[in-house]
Amino acid sequence: MKKSIIADGILLLVALVWGATFVVVQNAIAKLPPLTFNGIRFFLASIFLLLFLLLFYRPQLRQINGKLIRAGVILGAWLFSGYAFQTIGLLYTTSSKAGFITGLSVVLVPVFALLILKQRPRMPAIIGALLATAGLYLLTLGDTFSINQGDLLVFMCAICFALQIIFTGRYAPHFPSLALAFVQILTVAVLSVGAAFFFEDWQSSLTWETLTLPSIYWALLITAIPATALAFLAQTECQRFTTTTRVALIYAMEPVFAAITAYLFNGEILGGRALIGCLFIFTGMILSELQTEQLTSWIKKRNTSY
Repeated sequence: MKKSIIADGILLLVALVWGATFVVVQNAIAKLPPLTFNGIRFFLASIFLLLFLLLFYRPQLRQINGKLIRAGVILGAWLFSGYAFQTIGLLYTTSSKAGFITGLSVVLVPVFALLILKQRPRMPAIIGALLATAGLYLLTLGDTFSINQGDLLVFMCAICFALQIIFTGRYAPHFPSLALAFVQILTVAVLSVGAAFFFEDWQSSLTWETLTLPSIYWALLITAIPATALAFLAQTECQRFTTTTRVALIYAMEPVFAAITAYLFNGEILGGRALIGCLFIFTGMILSELQTEQLTSWIKKRNTSY
């Protein structure tokens, strides 16, 4: 079997895990505050990545320097903001809607590439952005013509993730991937714990009884190891055997998996307008990804002097 087919299959599994975590996280944060949950999740993931680096990629640890730490902290700050908005947003909206709204980050990347990098988007990306905007309107209003704060928070998450993608394109070519990922994930953990300390009642909720609840420890294990640490490892290894565009199209399946798992485990059913909105967003994501490979190449050329 071709390595590219195996790589695509593994990345599709990553997208499935990411899509399923919306339901898992939503059930967990009903008992554990969102920022506290993220702090534990990302600390576990950073420990796993550190062990992996020590065992298999020790030379990358020796390449950690001030520039790499600075880049990792910047990327981690955007990733922390995205996950904070997303996790808190899940308190007020459904898993299926959160999955598709988060997917808008793909559509927003060409928009921010224009605003920040001054790169003019291609026509498919423009059409994709318009379709996704219409889809967002239909999805958030749905059949009830009402929008909630959860949808707005998750939309802020999509903005942060799009900016994280833009800055990843700037920094990633200049540093070892797993070392940069480790600093980034550790930054998310530190910021999440700090935010939880100031803004959440973590002392009353972070108890042995809470942590030993199946919905909590399974959620922490699934999101920390497969959905974070192993996902970064899979990306690092598998993207060598496939193209950027194919990876992006595979990841476009994440919100679809989110909607499927939300239906199977939480019984969430989207109304007619919301389903049309999801279709528009998904189509917009596909069209926007048609220029991903060109965008990545352009970012690399722009930043060769970094």
